[in-house]
Amino acid sequence: MLNKKYAYRLELLMILSLLVFAVLIGRMAYLQLYKGDYYYRLSEGNRVRSVRILAPRGIIYDSKGEALVKNEPGFVVSLLKTNEKPDLAVIEKLAAIIEVPPEKILEKIKKNEDSYEPVRLKSNLSAAMVTKLEEQHGELPGVFLELQSIRKYVGSELAVHALGYVGEVSEQEITGGQFTELKVGSIVGKAGLERFYDKQLRGKDGSFREEVDVAGRTVQTLDKLPPTPGHGLVLTIDAQLQRQVEKITDEHLRYLRSSGFAPNANAAAVIAIDPTSGAIRALVSRPAYNPNLFVNGISTRDWQAINENPFDPMANKAIAGEYPPGSTFKIVTGAAALETGKVTPEELIFDSGKHWLIPMGNAAGEALGWINFHRALAASDNVYFYEMGNRLGIDVLKKYAAQFGFGRITGIDLYGETEGIVASPEYKVQVFKEDWYLGDTFNAAIGQGFNLATPLQLAVMLSAVANKGEIYRPHLVAKVINDDGRLLSEVKPEKMGTLPVSAQTLELLQKALAAVAQEGGTAAQLAKLAVPVAGKTGTAENPHGKDHGMFVGYAPSDKAELVIVAVVDQGGYGSVSAAPIVQRIFEYVYPHKNAAAAVKK
Repeated sequence: MLNKKYAYRLELLMILSLLVFAVLIGRMAYLQLYKGDYYYRLSEGNRVRSVRILAPRGIIYDSKGEALVKNEPGFVVSLLKTNEKPDLAVIEKLAAIIEVPPEKILEKIKKNEDSYEPVRLKSNLSAAMVTKLEEQHGELPGVFLELQSIRKYVGSELAVHALGYVGEVSEQEITGGQFTELKVGSIVGKAGLERFYDKQLRGKDGSFREEVDVAGRTVQTLDKLPPTPGHGLVLTIDAQLQRQVEKITDEHLRYLRSSGFAPNANAAAVIAIDPTSGAIRALVSRPAYNPNLFVNGISTRDWQAINENPFDPMANKAIAGEYPPGSTFKIVTGAAALETGKVTPEELIFDSGKHWLIPMGNAAGEALGWINFHRALAASDNVYFYEMGNRLGIDVLKKYAAQFGFGRITGIDLYGETEGIVASPEYKVQVFKEDWYLGDTFNAAIGQGFNLATPLQLAVMLSAVANKGEIYRPHLVAKVINDDGRLLSEVKPEKMGTLPVSAQTLELLQKALAAVAQEGGTAAQLAKLAVPVAGKTGTAENPHGKDHGMFVGYAPSDKAELVIVAVVDQGGYGSVSAAPIVQRIFEYVYPHKNAAAAVKK
């Protein structure tokens, strides 16, 4: 009985011993086989430092070869990885020098704990920071300086909503699948063209290994793999025109606010586009921001200033701002009515100031009497186009709106473009659970009610009217080039379709739009320009403040070379808030009669 008792205990002891050995062997196998390579590299990092060299991103040029975004040499401070926990005294001393909170440094170290590479803490150090780091090098073990290329936006805010900005790839972007192939610390495009063409611009990182002493000082370089620079972009944007458009827009917004006419006119969008190709010559969204603030990690103060701005500087209003198109939509309504035979160009319709079916009328109760299509579009008469909506019906209006490009993205080479909304009974039922009435059709016919469009959609619509009905996809990049300037690929104009209207209807539209900028039109002040202009004013109702003002125009009116669209948030009448912006831009582009177009290459 006693022997059995001891035998049982012995068996239990043997089982426990085997379990302990199994755990130890498993742990050893995990450390040797699974994590062996990592710890080998980490141990080597105490003697041999392996450093990744970030590839310089491709340079971005304007259409005439001016560098808008380039790279400059700058110092980056990095921290060697060790098996030990970070020395808090060293971290605090380093934090004071590079002006980064200690908790931010510890956060970066934690994010990089699975990597054997040095942790990059801050880039583009000031000369004073570099000097202090060198002076106190002996007191900062594991801290060293690297020379890396730093992204530089030459014009600060110039064309920022087209260019975008760069920053360090986030952990979420890596784990979420957007940049799975990248490592922590990599620089990627975050917005604009920097993001859309990130793969072309990014290049391929290099590396080098060097032997270091116990203080982290370099003894010798063992080997080096140079980085491959990213490809460059040549844009369709003309930097000189872009500067002028921004200057003109900013000056006019200040005038609107200071005059008291539009005290909240802080936001706007302006686009200049070649109607024959879809090439964007200038793209402006206001307010703007400085992309250089993001390159090294934006400060809390700067981010707060941007984030708390009620007019949203980060939003690209040219492609994502959605506005009722207002009277600019009368181009679509008029084309549909003429093309379907609901009205003839000569038919006279009496405008008493209000429509006879529903008491909806013109702004300020204006009455124009008997008018035909030409006069109605030139004077932007609401009553006439209410009647066009009545004759067409909402289904035909919806159909033509879609064919003119409303309700879908244009496909420009930027992320974040919005679709807008085409008014329809289906939309009203889905969103508001309400029936459709004739008054809704009247509103839709003059671009009010449920209609929403982006400034870019308005630019594409008018470009098609100005260019014999041919619709081209808008684009910002003309060429992709190698780092030595050799051409890799060229962006050819992409025809998306043709307006479903006859040449006769297009001619009637063009003549009426030209009359808008002549005596008796809603933008008669443009009649004094050096070249004839065609266009359309618009004033869009805004339930949250003063109406939005807009103007769409092209020049020369007989052979369009440039289409310009201006939308001013809470600017009031388009003839006052938006038309003067377009007028001054055309004055810059065409300073003299018969002058060669400045927009042509």
